[in-house]
Amino acid sequence: MKYVALLSGGKDSCFNLLHCARNGHELVAAASLGPEQGKEELDSYLYQTVGQDAIEFVGRALDVPLYRRVISGAAVEQGGEYGDRDPAHSGGVRGDETEDLHELLSTVKNRHPDVLGVSVGAILSNYQRVRVEHVCRRLGLTPLCYLWQRDQEELLSEMIEGGMEAILIKVAGIGLTVRDLGKTLGQMQRPLIKLNRLYGLHVCGEGGEYESFTLDCPLFKYRINLDEVETVVHSDNDFATVAYLRIKRATLQPKPDARHHEVIIPPLLVEPFSDIRISMPPWTPARTIEPRSDMTHLNSPTSRHRHVGKWVAVANIQREVRDQAEELSLEEEVRACFEKLRETLAQYSLTLASCTNINIFLSSMDLFARVNAVYATYFGTSPPARACVAANLPSPIRVRLDCIAFAENTPSARQALHVQGLSYWAPANIGPYSQAIVADERVFISGQIGLIPSSLTLPSPQSLAFETALAFQHVHRVVDALKTNSGGGWAGHYQAIVYWLVSEDDVPLVRDASARYEGDSEAPALFAVVPELPKGALVEKQVVLHTGQCDLEDDGTMVRQAVAPVHDTGEYSTLHGQVQWEVSSFRETPSKVALICVRGGERELLDQLRNVAALQAIHSEALSIRLFYNVSRSQATSSAVAFFNDPEPVPVTPIPCRHVASRNGNDWDYAILAICTRDSI
Repeated sequence: MKYVALLSGGKDSCFNLLHCARNGHELVAAASLGPEQGKEELDSYLYQTVGQDAIEFVGRALDVPLYRRVISGAAVEQGGEYGDRDPAHSGGVRGDETEDLHELLSTVKNRHPDVLGVSVGAILSNYQRVRVEHVCRRLGLTPLCYLWQRDQEELLSEMIEGGMEAILIKVAGIGLTVRDLGKTLGQMQRPLIKLNRLYGLHVCGEGGEYESFTLDCPLFKYRINLDEVETVVHSDNDFATVAYLRIKRATLQPKPDARHHEVIIPPLLVEPFSDIRISMPPWTPARTIEPRSDMTHLNSPTSRHRHVGKWVAVANIQREVRDQAEELSLEEEVRACFEKLRETLAQYSLTLASCTNINIFLSSMDLFARVNAVYATYFGTSPPARACVAANLPSPIRVRLDCIAFAENTPSARQALHVQGLSYWAPANIGPYSQAIVADERVFISGQIGLIPSSLTLPSPQSLAFETALAFQHVHRVVDALKTNSGGGWAGHYQAIVYWLVSEDDVPLVRDASARYEGDSEAPALFAVVPELPKGALVEKQVVLHTGQCDLEDDGTMVRQAVAPVHDTGEYSTLHGQVQWEVSSFRETPSKVALICVRGGERELLDQLRNVAALQAIHSEALSIRLFYNVSRSQATSSAVAFFNDPEPVPVTPIPCRHVASRNGNDWDYAILAICTRDSI
């Protein structure tokens, strides 16, 4: 695609251009924001302003038009989110410096209407990423962020080896002094790594320890010479000197025939995920599965909702079905679901902005684009996590939803990771859903399929091993990014995993891969076979986890402590059938997930759950239940619906599947996945 480069003049914004070119994108313009005339530096949360006195030379060196704008706003909105979660108010924040970027890119887009992307050199800053992505979304532009979440030592080495010549133009970190100004990245590589080992300094300056200015890179048509500079010292002390170079005169030097520099593309898979791909046996595409002729459907329970503590669950949200079904367009059906959800949440003084996770079941993935277009109108900034699969829904139902919402006391009580830029990290969620939502230390991760992040395409030729390994890696990287975003300090424990697959033959292969992967160990895991997954994927991994943190009283003071889950497993058999269960719970906090797999249709099978210590309180603790049932044996599932209606109805969402399996069992009649909590511990 054609793109505009956001330029600060620093190493990151210029190095990202090499990766844009390597991925086939075409640079047509550059854009930069800086302080007004006479000001050399601003205390900006968003922009690098030092070096702006020579930014014109960078534009000329690239030989593209450079568009500039003065920063007139301030950091009005300094939180983790930018804009409103309500789509009616999800525009910009008046007076914020982010809106200067919106105006600048609007000008570029008016002058170059074929521009579709924006190059962004962000590596670690969520603050910067969130705001740039917000502007891009409003303008219909795709962020190109190939440095995002890269290892900083590797990145610095690649910059040097890739022909980048950049100097330190500002120092403001421990161990850096005025003597380091003007030194190249190559000269500073070893000192920066040493300071990282000693003091935790960010090797690429992501903590503001230093800023750089690019003199040359393989895309430059000219090299920039700094003919005259002046050192300006803001403060000089033993802890950290703050000083910068004022560029007083610079010239462009024609370059001889450019020497070729290979741009290093990071491997698609790293250990242990590359090992997962290698260890999976050869795979043969499954034969085309014809629609089942023996499908029967559970008499759908009505939409129900439940409020436990700060959580609200709404289950089985779908259109009303009467004796003579009213003709509805697909768009009307989606809107009917969301109006029902909105009305239910309002009973608890919540809105759609309170949603943390939504599951969408479609009668066919062919409907996805139209459903998604309507879905997007209900969410603004930081939309909920989501999984979407096709299911054999009973006619005339084409859309079924379930939702879990959280009543937050402050905006920071619910955190979102919604990365929308193309990168090598993990798939961008350009659509209306976040990679993950964190609330009350519970983490809901959107279903991850095996997309190649830089192109958002599936591997070709089709490969179950490759897709499985990528899906595992994507979940892992989302969790790692969440830890970084929240300041770290937590381990993260999987409490439930759902593997969505399209072939029963693939279940043993993915199950074996899960058994070998340490991150999946002990967490309740379900393998559900459905007709289709997004983009024709073979496998999708959806995870619920807990950070492993909670506040506990210590001598009258609440102290944040690390906790670990307890895992209970067991089974029993009767003349009527078999039951297996897996439970992940904490003694110190009410976060709990139970997976109960059943073969047999008698109510007595489930009644014995009351004798299982880990499940005795399932009725009172179950916030929401997803009921996965074999579509050819729906009658067996009726006992589960009856069980959870007595004595008090629990929200249940039926999910018709072609095959239901667990870690230790195949071909279950149905499985109950219960997200549980309590009012207090």
